[in-house]
Amino acid sequence: MFTKLDDAINWIESIKRFGDKYDLSRMELACNMLGNPENELNVIHVAGTNGKGSTVSYLKHILLSEGYNVGTFTSPYIVSFNERITYNYDDITSEELIYYINQVYNLHFEVLEKYNDAISFFELLTLISLLYFKDKQCDFIIYEVGLGGKLDATNIVKPIITAITNINFDHMHILGDTIEEIALCKLGIVKEGIKLVTTEINPDLLELFKDYCKNKKAPLTIVSESDITNPHFGELTSFNYMDEEFKIKMMGTHQVVNASLAIEIIKQLNNLEKTNVSLSNIRLGLLKTNWPGRLETFGSIILDGAHNIGGVTVLRDSMQTLYKDKYIKVLFTSMADKEYFDVIKVLESFVDEIHFTDFDYPRCETAENLYNVSSHPKKYLEKSVDEAIESLRDLKDNEILLITGSLYFISLVRKKIK
Repeated sequence: MFTKLDDAINWIESIKRFGDKYDLSRMELACNMLGNPENELNVIHVAGTNGKGSTVSYLKHILLSEGYNVGTFTSPYIVSFNERITYNYDDITSEELIYYINQVYNLHFEVLEKYNDAISFFELLTLISLLYFKDKQCDFIIYEVGLGGKLDATNIVKPIITAITNINFDHMHILGDTIEEIALCKLGIVKEGIKLVTTEINPDLLELFKDYCKNKKAPLTIVSESDITNPHFGELTSFNYMDEEFKIKMMGTHQVVNASLAIEIIKQLNNLEKTNVSLSNIRLGLLKTNWPGRLETFGSIILDGAHNIGGVTVLRDSMQTLYKDKYIKVLFTSMADKEYFDVIKVLESFVDEIHFTDFDYPRCETAENLYNVSSHPKKYLEKSVDEAIESLRDLKDNEILLITGSLYFISLVRKKIK
């Protein structure tokens, strides 16, 4: 049994990220052995390619502003391992994390011995969260899907409402090579008779959404572009959703869409009489929301975890809106299993110079390979992250340093920048 957090985290991180079988069989078995804690939770389940974490954070702060006790489960972490699981404004404590890791440690070896199967890292984390939230007796828990939807470990939950932010290309080796295959995987979180809210705008995919929800007898609410008007970007961003004005601190054109999705989810929960959140507390919660590593600014340095084509496209749109007169330098790396060819092309379309680096992480692509993909006239190879940051952070008045490409990279860099 573990008594030190570092030892407990080292053990759980040594477990394979995903199991050999990509399905829910181990989660069903494990939850059954634990007394099915997933059946006792009021869950809001959020899937999508990008914007999940921000939407979760908006929902959390709105519900907290109304006085509810709220749990969240998100991944990956930016600041500390504990932030994956939160209760109200606090991360799970180190003592609590050790306690629950010890519980799943025993379970892991029991399943291995009895059934010759190994519960994966992400499944163990999800099980920890289920036990923790059950003990905390949360009013609501917001679960962010880890990967896909249908076969993700979090899909063991019984949600009171589901949400899908958008569909784009990512994790094709698991989710499928076409946008329709990826969409069907995300739609796997939709449960019989349970409402789905989405900000997806692709007309072809929306037909798929409508058919899928019809078959599930699941009411569908679509947040359309025409529902969002009068956006104004500055130190605070203001916009109208359904003729009501709201303000947010989080930067980026896409955050208006994520915030609108959160507003609509709360409206639907109010309609279902699951919540009773006032308009004033929706406004207050939105304004209090922050989310590290998403267009997060430190002076003239911007950190953003965009790591796929959808994420970098909205990053481009936001940078061109917010910093259109600035000289933009980029420090970039990527995981080897990402579509970095396409991501680099989008970056090259709006940045003035691009610096490629890598860091000590098993999945990280080499700086040389990234550099060789680029055809930007001002491209540079940076072998040391520390040296790159030290030289690039010396910026002139009209210059911006954008650091992007991976949430794991942002987590590392954020500590150095702060």
